[in-house]
Amino acid sequence: MFAVIKTGGKQYKVAEGDVFTVEKLIAEAGETVQFNEVLMLGGDKVTVGTPTVDDAAVQAEVLEQTRSKKTISFVKRRRKHSSQRKRGHRQPLTMVKITNILEKGAGKSGVKAALGTVSGAAVAAAAAKPAKATTKKAAPKKAAPKAEKAEEGKVGTAPGNLLKAPKGDKDDLKKISGVGPKLEGVLNELGVFHFWQIAEWGPEEIEYMDDRLSFKGRIERDDWIKQAGEFAEAAK
Repeated sequence: MFAVIKTGGKQYKVAEGDVFTVEKLIAEAGETVQFNEVLMLGGDKVTVGTPTVDDAAVQAEVLEQTRSKKTISFVKRRRKHSSQRKRGHRQPLTMVKITNILEKGAGKSGVKAALGTVSGAAVAAAAAKPAKATTKKAAPKKAAPKAEKAEEGKVGTAPGNLLKAPKGDKDDLKKISGVGPKLEGVLNELGVFHFWQIAEWGPEEIEYMDDRLSFKGRIERDDWIKQAGEFAEAAK
């Protein structure tokens, strides 16, 4: 007998005894988990779900938490001010062994559901919320959104070299690849007027400025720090 299950946005055809890896699950080695999204059951009789098979499940033992082989991402841009970036990544995975395929009784098995890191966080958040009253809806509180915005604003660390006014003539920040007149104006409003200021930023300060500019990743993607350093050196 076999089953087709869905987990981590992928589909797997499995049978009892199969050992394979899936997207990281919230479980410890030795635990038994249950995949409840069964799309098909096969054997003497084939059952196709709409989209899932009702009350069916696949149980598995967690063997270990592991990671995939490293993949390398290399990006090179040939522009007036060329840049390149190399990054490595190892995807978190969970190795499991299929122990049982249930055609019925998934809801009464009492086995922990196989949840990924994203879905598990969503379940935890939902469990933490108080149950909604069945009576009239309470008027929305205006203070809560303001508090949320205040927390969202705490990203990175503001650069310590921001200025209220330029020291002498402003540098032409548009020389930096990816900076146009509009973005230059925003940088000036934030207190950035010179190449040397940008060249001194560290990771926390880059994160802060990325958030203020609403261009997530732009500074590292276009390698502003390197460009600004070269322009600042040339201006000496």
